[in-house]
Amino acid sequence: MLITVAVAGALTGITGLCVALVARNRVNRVVEECADVLRRQMQTATGVDKKALRDLAIVRYDALAEMSGQLSFSLAVLDAAGDGVVISSINGRSETRTYAKVVQGGHSPQMLSPEEEHALRAARLGRGPVVELDDPLADFGTPVGT
Repeated sequence: MLITVAVAGALTGITGLCVALVARNRVNRVVEECADVLRRQMQTATGVDKKALRDLAIVRYDALAEMSGQLSFSLAVLDAAGDGVVISSINGRSETRTYAKVVQGGHSPQMLSPEEEHALRAARLGRGPVVELDDPLADFGTPVGT
């Protein structure tokens, strides 16, 4: 019985260590991506026009089951303050729908699709112009007050 308890304790300890290592790696990646965003914002403080559009990212995808070839897309275009627009085009066989959503301070007051959110995060991180949906990006969470 004592050996069983010792083995269970050792397995629990090893599992805890593995979870801690995974969490540490995720935190390090998110901290580095946040530092990249801050570095990019600090560059604008050195005399660059803060309203100039400078960050963009486009994500191509298949929005409809009957369409292939990644004809639909979401495009985020932002200035240094994170203000700008996300434009999405959903392409089907017989029609195309286009949407534009305002972005202020890196967040949109309107609901964004997962593809639009991915394009927005990629633009904020300077990962554009072309980004794949499966590219890992930091999640900055929801803005305060929403």
